[in-house]
Amino acid sequence: MKISPACTKFVALLAVLGGNNVNAFSPSITRSLNTSPSALASTTADDAVAATPTKPVERQTSIAAVPKVAQRWRKRTKQLATLGPASSTFEMIETLFLAGADIFRLNFSHGSQEQKLELLTMIREVEEKYSHPIAVLGDLQGPKLRVGEFSNPNGEVLEQGQMFRLDLDEALGDNTRVMLPHPEIITASEVDHVLLVDDGKVKLTIVGTGEKHLDCRVDVPGKISNRKGVNTPDSVLDISPLTPKDRADLEYMLGIGVDWVALSFVQQPADIVEIHALIDEHLPEGVFRPAVMAKIEKPSCFVGTNLEDIVDLCDGIMVARGDLGVECAPEDVPLLQKQIIDTCRRKGKPAVVATQMLESMIESPTPTRAEASDVATAIYDGADAIMLSAE
Repeated sequence: MKISPACTKFVALLAVLGGNNVNAFSPSITRSLNTSPSALASTTADDAVAATPTKPVERQTSIAAVPKVAQRWRKRTKQLATLGPASSTFEMIETLFLAGADIFRLNFSHGSQEQKLELLTMIREVEEKYSHPIAVLGDLQGPKLRVGEFSNPNGEVLEQGQMFRLDLDEALGDNTRVMLPHPEIITASEVDHVLLVDDGKVKLTIVGTGEKHLDCRVDVPGKISNRKGVNTPDSVLDISPLTPKDRADLEYMLGIGVDWVALSFVQQPADIVEIHALIDEHLPEGVFRPAVMAKIEKPSCFVGTNLEDIVDLCDGIMVARGDLGVECAPEDVPLLQKQIIDTCRRKGKPAVVATQMLESMIESPTPTRAEASDVATAIYDGADAIMLSAE
């Protein structure tokens, strides 16, 4: 028999991030549909049952199944929850889903690939149990730029105005210098460029450059210790956003069937082209192709037409306010957030706002008034989803 118009409209709303892109469907729902929402009006229930899935499954969600959580479809702004040590059991994932989580994030910066597969399997079990699609986002780590190590295991305290050198010498650092094992930073840096160490706790301004070193002035004093991170807000580095670890993780994601891949350290549109090419190269035949989400966390994304070009090339955007708040002035972040969301809305791409949303609820049962206002502002701006982290 023919599917009713009401059912057709219902299935067309399956895009998890609020859009109408079939790529946002979970693999299990995509296998069940085996068609596009626009073609459902001419699809019969018998045709749907006869469709051959890419892999045999014991249970398969029917496109005509009535969801057990039907009211969830009315929620326009979705909730993206990060899974971690405190949320790694079936019971907790189910609880988070019933509490409102629409998408689960697997953070490949921590844990093993096998652990991520276990989480994905449990998510799919919850999905089947409630006949409701759940998106899974695999988040790639990206390059980590760090200083070397110091002879003093406790690190060194830098004073305001003192000179400090970053170089390629592998010797242990002291109060005057430390190794910076990233020649691409030295190559790309110029006089008056700023380097931020340990999420901006120490601010260095470059006053001199050499082939293998940078001479810096300490403008914001503080403690610097082993392997602290370095941010380069003024420089576009000649490095790929995909490290060897990221490439291995991406290939693994394609094999297990995530719905979205989030790319960190995006500096320019060419980075999105690169990950699309890798997905095309490594995607197994007949397997669901995940959508690509670009994490906007570098000032270079706002140079010229970079932002619009990045949005055009990817399937979704994440406003990654953590690194963005380090590399840009804090007072600029709300304006940049609005700019990103407005650009996504004009181009019909979903936007996720992330980082430090309800951060105090890690320890407190209720959020602060400022956090509640922050979440509301993101929703009023038109964000398609908000993300909770600090898993």
